[in-house]
Amino acid sequence: MYEKILNATTIPVLEQVVAFSQARHNVLAGNIANLDTPGYKVRDLSTEDFQSRLRSAMEARRRPAAAMSPGEPGFGQNANVAEVARESQTILRHDEVNVGVERQVTEMAKNQIQHNLALTIMTAQFRLLNAAISERV
Repeated sequence: MYEKILNATTIPVLEQVVAFSQARHNVLAGNIANLDTPGYKVRDLSTEDFQSRLRSAMEARRRPAAAMSPGEPGFGQNANVAEVARESQTILRHDEVNVGVERQVTEMAKNQIQHNLALTIMTAQFRLLNAAISERV
């Protein structure tokens, strides 16, 4: 019952955004830690790939279950949304150019903003659900 309630909100999508931004933060922190390492190539998780996968998973989620066949992935559940961040974490880009610490810190700041925004929206959704369950307005 609770799963159906949660899946009717944007919480599963926000959960994947948070998971992806946490994984990307770890990669970016590793870049800063190894910036002076000879031969080190800067790495990053592809935000464009993550966004396109998340977009297609959300579109599949919006399709009515009647339009999906029982053998199709995601039939009757939000399996597509749950797999997006997990799959995206394995796709690393290697930058051949030695990028400075300024760019890495900038990317970390943008990533942190995305992470905080997703958590803020998720918290608001949980408050709304809590108010609805406890019958308060």
